[in-house]
Amino acid sequence: MKQLLPFSILLFICFSSCAQQTPSNVIAEDPTEINYTTEIIVPELDIPWGMEFLPDGSMLITEKAGTLIHFRDGTKTNIEGLPEIYVRGQGGLMDIKLHPDYETNGWIYFSYASAEGDGDGGNTAIMRAKLQGNTLIDLEQLYKGVPNTKKGQHWGSRLEFDNDGYLYFSIGDRGNRDVNPQDITRDCGKIYRLNDDGSIPTDNPFFDTSEAKKAIFSYGHRNPQGMIRNPETGKIWIHEHGPKGGDEINVIEKGKNYGWPVISYGINYSGTSFTEITHKEGMEQPLFYWVPSIAPCGMAFVNSDKYPDWNGNLLVGSLKFSYLECLVLENNEVVKREKLFEGLGRFRNVKLAPDGYIYAAVEGTGILKIVPKSN
Repeated sequence: MKQLLPFSILLFICFSSCAQQTPSNVIAEDPTEINYTTEIIVPELDIPWGMEFLPDGSMLITEKAGTLIHFRDGTKTNIEGLPEIYVRGQGGLMDIKLHPDYETNGWIYFSYASAEGDGDGGNTAIMRAKLQGNTLIDLEQLYKGVPNTKKGQHWGSRLEFDNDGYLYFSIGDRGNRDVNPQDITRDCGKIYRLNDDGSIPTDNPFFDTSEAKKAIFSYGHRNPQGMIRNPETGKIWIHEHGPKGGDEINVIEKGKNYGWPVISYGINYSGTSFTEITHKEGMEQPLFYWVPSIAPCGMAFVNSDKYPDWNGNLLVGSLKFSYLECLVLENNEVVKREKLFEGLGRFRNVKLAPDGYIYAAVEGTGILKIVPKSN
């Protein structure tokens, strides 16, 4: 039986320092209550990293510890046939995405930490496969970041398709901020673009650059754990973790440098500074940034008649503060922040499903469905 979990919702009010630390167009208003609550749809999950909805309404869910779950008719079934998952720190089995033409070709894409290749440790890999019964078949590794490292942080990794069928994915800087993000001859700290079969588009920005990683689409990133296609513009939007402050939302453009770690609105976790500048010629400014950091994870544009209060806005999960944030957008600019379901738990993912409802993955709880309150 589904459990109904009502939570009062408070409008997010910017702190007194907000006007100095975040874009000045963020508007604070009086607290108000909204008209939605949550139901637990898939209970008893630890760290549900990714989720995707199959055409029959069932759900595929990745657990970071290395389990792929098929949830159908109230039952969780573990899917066999995964590659070996290297579970370390923030890495494990991560995002999952269906091919846009899944009903015809059956391809399922997922990202995971892999120890394959030279050297100790691992790095982020992208694979596709098909589902036959409760088993993955026809596995094809499409990309594997190098080098391997035993560091446990900043694996990325989200997956998204654009309107032209290209596959985008992220790999974080893997804890090597002073080398990887600004060097296009190295993996890590990048957004990548592939054809759906794993081949590299010849019009990628560095395809003809000597020694460059030809799959790179943009660079200068820290640890992007949110990625979504804007349904109105078709652009790929990401958000990425800053250090202590400086989480960012960026609209990804071909060949652009997003600045990490040369420019940033954050500081070291110790409180010391690692850069004195927030702007530099040839480096992109974020569409929005958070100070203090909320540790964003997962994101979804709201485009559904089931949520008239939120339509056209962006939802972002907060790991650090355990809430779901609604960013009110006007002309692709953030004008207001709303804090939703505060105290519910660490929001790992949020997704607008084909049924028009919003689903959220909360660590230690499971998959929640956001529904209108009963009158």
